[in-house]
Amino acid sequence: MEKIARTFIAPSVTRITGVGLALIVSLGMAEAAHADEAFAKSQLKKMSDYMSAQNKLSFNYDTILEVVTKDQQRLALAGSGAVVINRPDKLRSTRSSGFADIELLFDGKTLTLLGKGKNIYSQVEVPGTLDHLLDVLRDKYNRPLPGADLFMSNPQDQLMAGVTNIKDLGSGVIGGVECDHFAFRKKEVDWQIWIAQGEQPYPCRYSITSKKVAGNPQYSIQLRDWKSGDTVASEDFVFNNSTDAKKIELKDLPNAEDLPGNFARGKTK
Repeated sequence: MEKIARTFIAPSVTRITGVGLALIVSLGMAEAAHADEAFAKSQLKKMSDYMSAQNKLSFNYDTILEVVTKDQQRLALAGSGAVVINRPDKLRSTRSSGFADIELLFDGKTLTLLGKGKNIYSQVEVPGTLDHLLDVLRDKYNRPLPGADLFMSNPQDQLMAGVTNIKDLGSGVIGGVECDHFAFRKKEVDWQIWIAQGEQPYPCRYSITSKKVAGNPQYSIQLRDWKSGDTVASEDFVFNNSTDAKKIELKDLPNAEDLPGNFARGKTK
């Protein structure tokens, strides 16, 4: 870029107009943006390939779910949990907040959700892979696993579908881990991801901002205590009703969204 600029402003050139200079600067910015976009795509693919290759993984997480009230007050609801995954078809997840205390188990055939606070549970048959389970939880039962897109068999396909703009925001530190930070835009949401640098490029933080809900609330999940492979502790993915919990229909299991009982969903834009 420096050589190009010198060529244009050499003495043999009589005059450079403001438009010409703007063209040079814009050309340089476009080249840099293209390089940043290519790097972001390559790092996202690196993370996707790494995640897909992990047959066993576990982590703890913290979430922030923002809601916007009718009088435009933004509120943040915090929750925490833990996830253990054994591919292709085993999952154990816990989630607790001020309004929910849920444990989810999947053994490849049966999905069990246990409401610990009220000692109730529900079961449905969902035979298949982890990908199938995550789709069913989101689309059929409206109970998405926090950060589910990150744990599909090919996260890149889930994350990049419909992306219209990509930004490389440099590096950041999440929970003491240095990360590459990228921002992406879609028609209905903006999302950002922080990917750990080094040999384990796992997602340290993932946030989604809605553009169709008034006030543009955000949901974020931050991962910690990451483990993979042989470092993952053994888990039992079959439900054992050790507390003599009462069985109910899944639709009657409360607190699916970490929202207070007196909250009601509003309309999108």
